[in-house]
Amino acid sequence: MSYKAEYIWIDGTEPTAKLRSKTKILADGAELPIWGFDGSSTNQAEGHASDRVLQPVFSCPDPIRGGENVLALCEVLNIDMTPHESNARALLRPVAEKFAGQEPIFGIEQEYTFFDGARPLGFPVGGFPAAQGGYYCGVGSDEIFGREIVEKHLDHCLAAGLSISGINAEVMPGQWEFQVGPVGPLEVSDQLWIARWLLYRTAEDFNVSATLNPKPVKGDWNGAGAHTNFSTKAMREDYRAIISACEALGEGSKPLDHVKNYGAGIDERLTGLHETAPWNEFSYGVSDRGASVRIPWQVEKDGKGYIEDRRPNANVDPYVVTRLITDTCCTGLEKDGLV
Repeated sequence: MSYKAEYIWIDGTEPTAKLRSKTKILADGAELPIWGFDGSSTNQAEGHASDRVLQPVFSCPDPIRGGENVLALCEVLNIDMTPHESNARALLRPVAEKFAGQEPIFGIEQEYTFFDGARPLGFPVGGFPAAQGGYYCGVGSDEIFGREIVEKHLDHCLAAGLSISGINAEVMPGQWEFQVGPVGPLEVSDQLWIARWLLYRTAEDFNVSATLNPKPVKGDWNGAGAHTNFSTKAMREDYRAIISACEALGEGSKPLDHVKNYGAGIDERLTGLHETAPWNEFSYGVSDRGASVRIPWQVEKDGKGYIEDRRPNANVDPYVVTRLITDTCCTGLEKDGLV
């Protein structure tokens, strides 16, 4: 007997990387070996030296093929087994290890938009739907588009064993969100990439595409983000640590250091409108969805909990955003003597 392993990796496309995958047939019971691919076709090598290596780092049941088949998320390595320059996971690993004692955890809210050809799903041909407002968490075929795909994607994520914690319709027609976490920085990032792959693959069966474009429709429409919720053990016990983390994110050059790595096209989404703060200003506040970082009202009431960085784009690399937030906030907590 044999089983199918879908090897999934992040390519070198700029400014926003794409997911790639291919299938390997393995003998029943065989472990996932390293594999190779043509990096010259994925913006990760030149043709005269095109071999690159796939190192499986996370696997889960394949809910689409079923049976004993698996999905295998891989890091991309050079042929000398060093991390490829596009391998953002390799940069996160030492940061996650360094601050593991602070027990950082993340929950990422992944927004996305379905497209039917060149228009968002639910947009009339040659025109626009009614203004946004009634679509958010809506119900009914006049306001909700793509629910069958969303439900199938949710089932696939649960069958794969991912830490999916919810779904909801978003502000624009054809726009949805799913949430991954709360789990550690490496775990949430690995699972988010797998969930994205499952999203694209599920939509494919319905002849619909899913995009993480942060501003899929210009004008008076909400963009698509990846709001990133974060806490450490200290933050889950002491409100002073909540404020310390917010202050660390706003210190010196940190706001721009983060924003420039929070996804391509961020200036189109972070305008100060549509529940965003301006990309070049930093702020935090309780229950404020117009701030860069929101402190949920329940956190202030309880005197402990988590914060929500509302700046990351839908197309952000989760390995990058979790590395930056972990490093900045955990270093700040150490500096303030709160760990």
